[in-house]
Parts: sequence; structure tokens; C-alpha cells
Amino acid sequence: MTSSLEARLGAEIESFKRDGVYKRMNFLESPQGSRVRMEGRGEVVVLSSNNYLGLCNVPEVVAAGKRGLDELGAGTASVRFICGTFTIHRRLEETLARFLGTEAALSYVSCWNANTGLMPTFLDEQDVIISDALNHASIIDGMRLCKAPRKIYPHSDMAALEAALKESAGSRTRLVMTDGVFSMEGDIARLPDIIELARKYDAVVAVDDSHSTGVLGKTGKGTFEHYGLGGRDVDIITSTLGKALGGAAGGFTAGPATIVDYLVQRSRPQLFSNALPPTVAYSSLAAVEYLAAHPERVQRLRDNTKYFRERIQALGLNPRAGETPIVPIIVGETAFAIRMSEMMLREGVFVTGFGYPVVPKGEARIRCQISAGHTREDLDKALDAFKKVGREMGLIS
Repeated sequence: MTSSLEARLGAEIESFKRDGVYKRMNFLESPQGSRVRMEGRGEVVVLSSNNYLGLCNVPEVVAAGKRGLDELGAGTASVRFICGTFTIHRRLEETLARFLGTEAALSYVSCWNANTGLMPTFLDEQDVIISDALNHASIIDGMRLCKAPRKIYPHSDMAALEAALKESAGSRTRLVMTDGVFSMEGDIARLPDIIELARKYDAVVAVDDSHSTGVLGKTGKGTFEHYGLGGRDVDIITSTLGKALGGAAGGFTAGPATIVDYLVQRSRPQLFSNALPPTVAYSSLAAVEYLAAHPERVQRLRDNTKYFRERIQALGLNPRAGETPIVPIIVGETAFAIRMSEMMLREGVFVTGFGYPVVPKGEARIRCQISAGHTREDLDKALDAFKKVGREMGLIS
């Protein structure tokens, strides 16, 4: 017999389908890259991946993952402090800290775990979290798990941030949490202003650089390097290994040694989750080392982004202004965005439409993501598809 819960959820799923907002999985038959083989579609250009540096299928990264599996097997079958931790995890964490210029780093199985394991670990009712309104869902969930009161300031509104800092003057610790690059908008946090305010009011700054690591700055160190700052100018950095740095999985927190050591002692996702599988730790380390040896990848990403942004605007489509490889084109309603993404896929371009509840109602968008792995031929094919589909859907006259 179908339970009442199944019946209710089934009815809601049917409404998603009727409203044109139902999400369908697309299955890949080849490694992630600028072009992939998609089941039932053949070869398509990928414009929807976080593979910003094109490292998912670089031979050095793939070979390192295989070596990890051969040398250390599938994993330790338990958490790190109980049954031991592999030396590769220490090497990875030391390399991440050295790359970012911080004292220490701690790896997690995802940046989601890094974020949800950060705030609840050392904040409680005596403290306050101050968060940008457009921060990632993992930050929002981290705040929900934390007993500390929270204040949300309008996106990148420094006057509102300062007001929140003034209002919370009696708190023990005030943590200002922000994305480095906001994943749905593609804009960059006003980090120098945030740090200046935090120093003025004795607050701590934490930045989730998941869409910035490997992307921003001359050598891909992230948001702080973009602004000419050092890694130690930010109190805490969280980021991912599952986007520009190899694309597999994993995340990390980097910062002062005392904070990292405290997370080792008390962070629940660290204490109650297995470590990264060795194959992922090896491939992530190889990706960081590859980036350090090939900073030209970051410049190629920047050049591709500039090329695509200029030409998509020349077509008459107006993406959110910015300089990051996240290029959102606002189209209105969720069903419209999903229908447009389906039409783009028929033209051989895989780009995703996002709508509510990922973004506010009425602000559904096609989010294009550029990679250093894209050739000009890839980008031109995508632009031709946008021209054709944009005209068919009335976005281009």
C-alpha cells in the first residue's frame, strides 16, 4: 500500500511536471570535459560544469587517482582519529595551506561538510553569525545547525554589514561569512571592504571560495589574490576540491593552526565521517600541483570568459555584469529557463536552466560556465546555438 507520504510527494512531483519545472538527469558516457558524449545525444559542448580549469581529465590528475587506489586501496573504513589517517591526507593539507599561504588546512569529504562543520563547532548563543543574503545553501545550512543568532545583510551591502556589526557589539565572537564568488550571480564579494569592517569591529571573516579557488587571481589562489591580498588577510577560507581542482569531490578549511586544530578536535563532520578516499586525495593533490606549475590555465580561463561575455552581449543577450566565468542570463520564469536549456541541448550545447527555489521567483536564468578547456570552436558553437534558440524564444529580435 502506498503511504500517505508517498502519495503526497508523488502528487507534488506530478505538479512539477505539469508546471514545466521537473528536473531530468542527463547521463554522460565519457569523462567530463569541454565536450562529452551524452546518452541519447552524442557529442555535446558542456557549458554547465564547474570544471573551470579543465582538469577533470588531465592525464596527470587521472594517473594520480589510479596510483592512490593502487597504493592505498579504497579507504580506511572509518574516521581518521579512530583507525588512522593516510599520509596522503597530510600531504594534501600541507600543500593546500602552502598554496593559499595559510598556517594550516583540514580536508573534508565536501565543502558542504566544511561549511556545516565550521560554524557550529566554535559558535553558540554568545556569538553572532553575519551572512550575505546570497550565500550558498551550505552556509545557510551551517547557520541552521548553529545555536548562534544570525543576521543577514542584503547582498554586498556594506552599510548594512556595518550596521549588523554595530548591533552585535556585545557578542563574544562575530563571524562574517561570505561567498567569494556568488555561484548564481557570478559576482565577487567586496572582500577588502568586508575585511576592513571586520577589523574595525573586531570580527572574524570566513570566505567560501569554492567558485574562486583556481579561478580568481593571477595564479588562481582565489578571491584574496584577486584583490592583491594574502591568504592570511582572511581569517578562515573554505573551499572545494570538486570544482576547479580536479572535479572529483572533497573540500577543506584553511586558516590559523589553532582554528584548524580545534576543528580536528570538535568538528562533527570531521569526527563522524570517513576521510577522502585515497584516489580523490591523490588526484586533488595532483590538481593543486598542476595548477601551481601551469598558471597559464588561469589566464586561458580569463581570456575565454572575456571572449564569451563580449560575444553573448553582441547577440543581444544581457548577462549579469562581471568578470568571472559564471555568466548568468536572466530569462524570467523557471519553466521558460528549463525549456530553453532543453532547446539548447537539442542544438548540441549542454547548459542548465535554474529557477525557484535555487534563485528567487521571476529571476530564473541560464547559467553559462566557461572553462579553460574550451576551444574557440566550442565557444562559437555555443554562441551559434544561443543565437538560434534566443530568436526562437523571442529573446533576440
